[in-house]
Amino acid sequence: MLVCLTANHQNANFATLEKLSVSGAGTAQSLMNQSPAITGAVVLATCNRFEAYLDIDENAQPAGITAVTLLSDATGVTPEELAESVTMLRGDAVIPHLFSVSSGLKSVVIGEDEIAGQVRRSLEQARETGTVSPNLERLFQSASRTSRGVKTRTAIGQAGRSMVRLALELAASRIADWTATRVLLIGTGQYAATTVAALRDRGSENITVFSPSGRASQFAVRQSVSATTDLAAAIADADIVITCTSYNEPVVTTDVVSPGKRRLVIDLGLPRNVHPSVGHVDGVDLLDLETIGLHAPLEELNATNEAHNMVIDAVAEYGAETAERTTASAVVALRQHVFSLLEAEVDRSKKRGTWSEESESSLRHLVGVLLHTPSVRARELARQGEGQSFVDALSALFNITVEAENVNSRTVAGADAAAEAEQKLA
Repeated sequence: MLVCLTANHQNANFATLEKLSVSGAGTAQSLMNQSPAITGAVVLATCNRFEAYLDIDENAQPAGITAVTLLSDATGVTPEELAESVTMLRGDAVIPHLFSVSSGLKSVVIGEDEIAGQVRRSLEQARETGTVSPNLERLFQSASRTSRGVKTRTAIGQAGRSMVRLALELAASRIADWTATRVLLIGTGQYAATTVAALRDRGSENITVFSPSGRASQFAVRQSVSATTDLAAAIADADIVITCTSYNEPVVTTDVVSPGKRRLVIDLGLPRNVHPSVGHVDGVDLLDLETIGLHAPLEELNATNEAHNMVIDAVAEYGAETAERTTASAVVALRQHVFSLLEAEVDRSKKRGTWSEESESSLRHLVGVLLHTPSVRARELARQGEGQSFVDALSALFNITVEAENVNSRTVAGADAAAEAEQKLA
């Protein structure tokens, strides 16, 4: 069974999100180590979202052990705090949720650019650590395909929305000339590269980068910006400071920020890259993720019905494909049964001396023709949520037994119901 534990800007406070993000990449492995029932785990952690996607064998789940309890043990966040901040989705409800998240429909800034890449990288990380299961692999790949379709085929993907762009829009009221504005960027990851692109779109030309991990020089060469190793001096010289590192401790503190000069500090990091006390330094205005989120446009002004409908269609198709897989083993069993009869008949013909290549070729062709219609019908029944009827027919007609766990007639109906719920939310 698929389970998603989600804490995001809609149901959790910033402090809880910050605590969860500190647990980092090891959370997925920690979850799997705690319970043999968890056969796969992928963790998605962004600036306004922490989600653990789990593949759980319900039959192996110890009594009294819940996914929330396991997440608490893995992250150090108390069960009480998680109970107030985490929503649990089960089974078919997980599919439209991830598809919508990956497509940017559940972000603070609807249609944001970064989320699709973050979803993709969370899967890659799970592959590297060996925590992704086949079910989660297929789910996340389908989510990525859906987000690409939304981005390329709807207006929501053409606006280039992102948290950094929203932050720069909020800062624009105090910037008279972006070309003359001195910007210090702290961080050298993918988000930093996105920030450079957003700054240049506004005409920014004077960008300097600082890296707590010492990667500023390489980043500066790739992005054609300046590099510095003196953080305090760079902050003193800057008009705007933008932070976006993955450090667990604040990089910008009152120790490196001198009072007096008017400057704007934009903290895009989670956990916080800027200590809250910096906002009290004379001349400093601090704009953090919590504040940026309060100024995010309403979903109705950004999201399009077309994008939501694409997600709903993708969920339905995923359910149909999943249902087809439930009868695949039954089709394989039927083919094996029929071809075993064919091979037995060929052996008898050879022993009787009546065998010929032409007769065997004709028999194989006939078997292929006869199997075509049942194979097609199996897929059709599966998509209609009636895959079990095909399995029952094989048992009644040919005494072929297929494991019950391979057949789940709820898949399509459940996916349709989840898609309908997504439609209502949209």
